[in-house]
Amino acid sequence: MSKILLLGCGNMGGALLKAWAANTDHLFTVADPAKPELPENVSQVGSVEELGEDIFDYLIVALKPQLIDEVLPTYIPRLDPSGVISSIAAGYSAEKLAAHAPGRSVIRIMPNLPAVIGKGVSGLYAHGTVPETASSEIERLALCSGEIVWVDNEDMLDRLTAVAGSGPGYVFEMLRAYVEAAEELGFCEKDAKNLVLGTVRGTLDLALQSDSSLEDLRKNVTSKGGTTAAGLDALNGNGEYSELIRNTLQAAYQRATELR
Repeated sequence: MSKILLLGCGNMGGALLKAWAANTDHLFTVADPAKPELPENVSQVGSVEELGEDIFDYLIVALKPQLIDEVLPTYIPRLDPSGVISSIAAGYSAEKLAAHAPGRSVIRIMPNLPAVIGKGVSGLYAHGTVPETASSEIERLALCSGEIVWVDNEDMLDRLTAVAGSGPGYVFEMLRAYVEAAEELGFCEKDAKNLVLGTVRGTLDLALQSDSSLEDLRKNVTSKGGTTAAGLDALNGNGEYSELIRNTLQAAYQRATELR
């Protein structure tokens, strides 16, 4: 049974903690001066002084990146010499984390928003030499909130951030525009939202359950000269939509590398 200290507990950190505390037998302590509401089986302190003499096996950083340099050094002495630092903070590199605690292993976790309902996709990156027991333990935590993908280097984690970490934002924007267009066709806001979300949910479930490629599935619903063909021609007839998606991911990836 590991002792885990979570630095910060905002929306994402709190959601992940709830899943971790419900699905593992670790002893969790949260350090957050805001004293957020926590699961009953989680301890809480507002400062390092309140920890007493406690030493932890894992220190998980869930702070805003701009606070890490100020807060993390204060809590490093409470990490066991063989302990592991992990982080869910976007835009703060593993190398920077390791610099605060030379000799300690570092694992970054890049979750996305659906993790708050247990349907996320998280990227994991182990910096340097990480004990197998530690990578397995962090993997177990990440699996509590959905699917995981391990990557071999931090650049790939930035690429994953562009695809999955930022991805829910792209999807929400596409859904917003889709609903707005449905309203302009004459549907009320409620019906437009139900039509769009129901269509997307059903289509996604079909794609997940089918062995066919996405291209074949698209072809199956597209009759030559029909309504779907007309819509698809307007959407991506000259590849504009494909190019827009490529540009979207490239822009997010570029920003991720700048923040690193």
